[in-house]
Amino acid sequence: MLVTIEGVYRDGKIELTGIPQNMQDETLVIVTFLTPRYVDLRTRGIDEDEAFDLRARLSAFAEDWESSEMNIYDHYDAAHTSLQAR
Repeated sequence: MLVTIEGVYRDGKIELTGIPQNMQDETLVIVTFLTPRYVDLRTRGIDEDEAFDLRARLSAFAEDWESSEMNIYDHYDAAHTSLQAR
């Protein structure tokens, strides 16, 4: 059985967002580190005012981007590279 629970890596420890149900002590786990869910716009030369303006202009596309059909593009670059290697 696989159980998934979110957490945060901090100071060498994994802090879970909740306690998994029906898990015995010393159950084997596998930890996968994910890339951050945010983009640091300042490192890309975009200040707060520009970010606000950009968000307002792109909000018309939000419903399409967040639809489940668009999930296929989440890992497009890796899939594209994998296909080219064949």
